[in-house]
Amino acid sequence: MARLNVNPTRMELRRLKDRLKTAERGHKLLKDKSDEMIRQFLILVKENKRLREEIEQEVAEALKMFSLSAGSPLEVVQAIALPTLTAKITVGTKNVMGVDVPYMQTTRVGDIELPYALGSAPAELDDAVLKLTKLADKLLHLAEVEKTCNMLADEIESNRRRVNALEYVMIPQLQETIKYILMKLDENERAAIVRLMKVK
Repeated sequence: MARLNVNPTRMELRRLKDRLKTAERGHKLLKDKSDEMIRQFLILVKENKRLREEIEQEVAEALKMFSLSAGSPLEVVQAIALPTLTAKITVGTKNVMGVDVPYMQTTRVGDIELPYALGSAPAELDDAVLKLTKLADKLLHLAEVEKTCNMLADEIESNRRRVNALEYVMIPQLQETIKYILMKLDENERAAIVRLMKVK
């Protein structure tokens, strides 16, 4: 392992020992942070998978109801062109292990209202529109969880790079340099003793 290019003095030795102590402490903290982020990530991935399967099943049922509703596609589009629900979305960020992830909260304003006359569309269309309207909250929550997973994955990767850089480059380099300085200082001390003995 390559050592740092420093003068072998006691001041430099003390400075390098302090740096090594800080690097080892930072390595432990980053390793602990990485472990906790991975734990949080796995919890979010499980929730993401559960939500996705649930939503996909409900969307498939709603689309099946849409296809069963009689009438031309144009009539269906005209029937559902207007919104059935007014919602207020509060968007912000929350901190998960030092990563600012998105946070969304929906508040419904009023009740669900079908945007067409009940007699003008089949019952299957009513059921499909109501099912998809109820899915809006779950879809927003799924988007929030997926984005959180992506951001945590990126942070875990960069954190792992830092841990590896400390573990495999910086700490061994500092240890090698400290060992070199100690050997040099011992050698200088022995040389000084030999000189004194020759003078006597």
